[in-house]
Amino acid sequence: MATADSLAFFQNFYTNVSLYVVAEPAAPSVAPPQLAATATTTAAAAPVATAVAAVAAEAVLPPSPLVPRVEAAPTVVPIGPAVPPPTASKLPSLANLTLTPPPPLPVPTPATLAADPGPLFSAAILAELPAAPAAPASQPGRIQPTPTQSPVAHIPFATLGSNPNGLLILVRLPADEFRKLPRNVFLNNILKAIRLVMEDVVLVNVEHEKFPVALCSLRKDLAAKQFLAFGKNLLDVAVYTTQPYEPVLLYGDTAFLGASEIKMLEYDAGRKKQLWQAMQRMFLA
Repeated sequence: MATADSLAFFQNFYTNVSLYVVAEPAAPSVAPPQLAATATTTAAAAPVATAVAAVAAEAVLPPSPLVPRVEAAPTVVPIGPAVPPPTASKLPSLANLTLTPPPPLPVPTPATLAADPGPLFSAAILAELPAAPAAPASQPGRIQPTPTQSPVAHIPFATLGSNPNGLLILVRLPADEFRKLPRNVFLNNILKAIRLVMEDVVLVNVEHEKFPVALCSLRKDLAAKQFLAFGKNLLDVAVYTTQPYEPVLLYGDTAFLGASEIKMLEYDAGRKKQLWQAMQRMFLA
């Protein structure tokens, strides 16, 4: 296509667009006619392509509107009266302070203790228990013990606890197991069921493998009158006159309840039920 024809085509295709033609350079005398015509066409088409790209860009991208510039208003800080810095307050003098000693605690007397026993399991609120049956005829050579004297008064025992008026719990355990007994979960749950904690009781460990501890020996240091024995043959006055899980009164003032060893009770639901029913009759009736 000739140069004039190309210009006419693009002018008709792009209306209202001014196109121009760059002057053709003089062709060298040595170049063939066909090469000269090709170079002229390429040079003429370059400005036309540039103009077409410019027009297309203007058609696709509309001109962005002008955004007015807004200047931020200056911050005005009000100036008020000057505030003086805080000064350290002076503490009041303690020179003239007078201390009033607390009133002395009342000293309990026998009359006061008789009117208000205090501990939960006292003789005043203990359930009415049947008296222990009479002891069977002793075997030849044996002497039936009494609350004041006993042939086993020399049997040693160990204690844990500091409440001499609390409940006495009798066991027969090795020394290391006895020291761990206050942390026994089963025993703590038993005490919790009757509204007691470990600080309310005294643990007594009979240190002889066969013979029981004497009641007269216990009463030299402990004034409690309620006994809960976990095991056999633990208290001399209860050996012949008590049955397991049957609470009774010994000599009219000593409540006693015998049960199986703690290790057996922990894993025996039937014995647990028997123990709980007996403790209800003894303490909660």
